[in-house]
Amino acid sequence: MPTECSPELFEFAPVEGRRVVAAFDGGAITSDAGALLLGQVDRAIRLSERFAACFSDARMPELVEHQLDTMVMQRVFGIALGYEDLNDHDGLRCDPVMAVLAGKLEARRADCAPLAGKSTLNRLELSRPEPTRYHKISHDPAAIEPLFVDLFLEAHRRAPEQIILDLDATDDPLHGHQEGRFFHGYYDCHCYLPLYVFCGRHLLAAKLRRSNIDGAAGAVEEIARIIAQIRRRWPRVRILLRGDSGFAREALMAWCEANRVDYLFGLARNERLQAVITAEMVAATLESIQTGKPARRFKDFTYATLDSWSQERRVVGKAEVTGGEANPRFVVTSLKPAEAQAQHLYEKIYCARGEMENRIKECQLDLFADRTSAATMRANQLRLWFASMAYVLLCALRRIGLAHTQFADATCGTIRLKLLKLGALVRISVRRVKIAMASACPWQCEFALAHSRLVNAAS
Repeated sequence: MPTECSPELFEFAPVEGRRVVAAFDGGAITSDAGALLLGQVDRAIRLSERFAACFSDARMPELVEHQLDTMVMQRVFGIALGYEDLNDHDGLRCDPVMAVLAGKLEARRADCAPLAGKSTLNRLELSRPEPTRYHKISHDPAAIEPLFVDLFLEAHRRAPEQIILDLDATDDPLHGHQEGRFFHGYYDCHCYLPLYVFCGRHLLAAKLRRSNIDGAAGAVEEIARIIAQIRRRWPRVRILLRGDSGFAREALMAWCEANRVDYLFGLARNERLQAVITAEMVAATLESIQTGKPARRFKDFTYATLDSWSQERRVVGKAEVTGGEANPRFVVTSLKPAEAQAQHLYEKIYCARGEMENRIKECQLDLFADRTSAATMRANQLRLWFASMAYVLLCALRRIGLAHTQFADATCGTIRLKLLKLGALVRISVRRVKIAMASACPWQCEFALAHSRLVNAAS
């Protein structure tokens, strides 16, 4: 954030006989100089330009001070830099680095800052399906949703042989009286229940939903849309759908079987399933008693529910004893035993879905995807998309600029702290804008390497 000059001096304890004083008189200084890297990423993948194209602006052009694409860029970059609230932009609107990224060092009006404040940016969240007299800006969800998949596809130079799509639902706690607010017994709070779809680190969908629904509600429609878009570009790619037991639903499994999509879902245990692995559980218990360590056995079998499934399906049961307690687990899959044996299927393929939890934590903890305090679900869905776009932007920085560095697997929060939150003095002259970053920054080599890679990617 920029400083403002003040003649007041602050006295501190002396050091080696020298007075220590401080004052807010450093001039144009920013704490976000690393945002220049975000600008390079944005040029490489054209994220804010394409995201802004999903909005329509019916304002009178001659009266507009802050253009729509600048407003969208400012909101996404602000979240990536750690400014989760619109209120933060009343200070950020004067930041010299943000002005550089917007390509607008000064406003047309003398009484205006180069960038938009909270009241102007709030017009994005208050947008209606169609512009009205008082709401001139609107957004098109049908244009925003495919953009995530397009950015995922463009991140690959060639079509992979197989991809794994992870589904998960999570809680988004609510503390007000937002539209669609319901109490969820499992999470023990009023919340939304957003649906996320990832492929590795790539975010393909973030769908806000009410919480008075089944965890798999709407999953068939969302997956059908995503896979149709993927197959238009990659018609021969093999797709595996992976999720916990909340997605082991007949409708989703039947859709996968009818559309050449493999699946691997957790399966809620019951007495019939546990009876099938009784012998394996006894063997695991005896081994655990003898060794004093956890023990596990696996069993591969076919299974069908009494009335909800349309056919028998392959199930793998894990009979595990740990800490003296039985811990049976089950998964259902369309994969054949010749493709993946029971133990490998469970331990290496299914358990790997736990990595998706880290991606959701990045979105919610590092990028404030759970800041859904607007009154309407439409506005809160847009907030979720802004946070999701900030994730895509930082993911692209990690993938393009930071590959094979110590930050190649760093979280969004770590990348922000180490490479984006850099103090710098900004000097603006007639011929150039010089951003003098701290000479003591320990991550200069990574910054330089990322800059070089991003310049090449954008060219």
